[in-house]
Amino acid sequence: MRHADALDQLAGLLGPRLSRSDAERAQHGRSESHFPTVLPDAVAYPETAAEVQELVRICAEHRCPVTGWGAGTSLEGHGLAVKGGVVVDFTRMNKVLEVRPADMDVTIQPGVTREALNEELRATGLFFPVDPGANASLGGMAMTRASGTTTVRYGSMRENVLGVEAVLADGRIIRTGTRARKSAAGYDLTALMVGSEGTLGLVTELTLRLHGIPEATSAGICAFPDMHAAVTAVMETIQMGIPMARIEFVDAATARAFTAYSGLEMAEAPHLLVEFHGSPESVAQDAERFAEIVADHGASPFRWSTREEERRALWAMRHNGYYAILAARKGARGLVTDMCVPISQLATAVEETQADIAAGSIPGPILGHVGDGNFHAILLIDPDQPAELEEAKRLSHRMAERALRLGGTCTGEHGVGMGKLPYMEAEHGAGWDVMGEIKQALDPLGILNPGKLVRQG
Repeated sequence: MRHADALDQLAGLLGPRLSRSDAERAQHGRSESHFPTVLPDAVAYPETAAEVQELVRICAEHRCPVTGWGAGTSLEGHGLAVKGGVVVDFTRMNKVLEVRPADMDVTIQPGVTREALNEELRATGLFFPVDPGANASLGGMAMTRASGTTTVRYGSMRENVLGVEAVLADGRIIRTGTRARKSAAGYDLTALMVGSEGTLGLVTELTLRLHGIPEATSAGICAFPDMHAAVTAVMETIQMGIPMARIEFVDAATARAFTAYSGLEMAEAPHLLVEFHGSPESVAQDAERFAEIVADHGASPFRWSTREEERRALWAMRHNGYYAILAARKGARGLVTDMCVPISQLATAVEETQADIAAGSIPGPILGHVGDGNFHAILLIDPDQPAELEEAKRLSHRMAERALRLGGTCTGEHGVGMGKLPYMEAEHGAGWDVMGEIKQALDPLGILNPGKLVRQG
């Protein structure tokens, strides 16, 4: 096995919490998307920042690659140890360290999941809003600068991480940011670490911004005659300044998959799923204003409710969207695309993407967080048909190029990993070289999550 000396020293540090078993290596060698299995040499389960620090020092001494692992829900191969070495699984670092209700912030270890954190916060009247759908670890969400269904109201991880503690490639521990709500003191190292995908350091602690649980919530759904009408309604809603907490789009194919998977009856047509937060009066007013807008665009009557069980059923259906779509084609795997464009270009982007998929031979239901201009196509491929994977990659490639042409980004929330590397130069130009220079300065040996995000030497 490669890197044997490093692994022997790590076994002395961690004992049985360093696993070389085939089963655990295989578990940490798979992704949620189409990438082939890549086995690490070992899986480490640290419990403290001091253990992570010593682990990195050992690996640096032996030039052994180190790849962080949260919940394994990323979609661009972020957690795959493509150069071998050690996968560092943070599931044992899962403590909520301190909740400060008066300051509306919390300090946690990186293995805490978003659902576990919100369960811990229930008695405080506060919650953490960033919701990518999957019950991801918050460390992984920070490293991929995750966003999701509530970003239109509360922002992404970029806006909600106040500071981090991280172990750098040479074993130094740094703390970035403070609990103050603003600072003009030097480079913003927190922003540098958030979204770095574990290529600059391993995060061992996070301080997060919290928000008050809204007094009232209303949520609802409506169908449209076509995609253009739905997307145009979204644009008008945003331009009218209606404060949405969520506004999600699904196309007709996705609606059909939802009906089959969840049992909740949906017309086979494009839909918007919307939620409002505020006082009882404000959420009712917002829902009524939204109903007027969508009616002008030919939508079915906007059905909304403030009942908790109905709202939960609606968003459970949306959060299970990936699995509902996979179930629509038995045995399929999904190549999940991710593009984000300015709101003014959203209708063009969605319509061109739908036409592109319709002209091909594989299904690709579309859904997304259209309030941010961000949407996805889940391209369903038969894993035993290599030609289908190649077609899916071509469709995904055209989506990325389309996003850049329309003034957007090749990835609104999934991150770069391996899958979006081909578009980084086109999106960033010389800026991508600067990213590589930062990587070289902080990780000259290239041991932290090699093969991801920056240009490869």
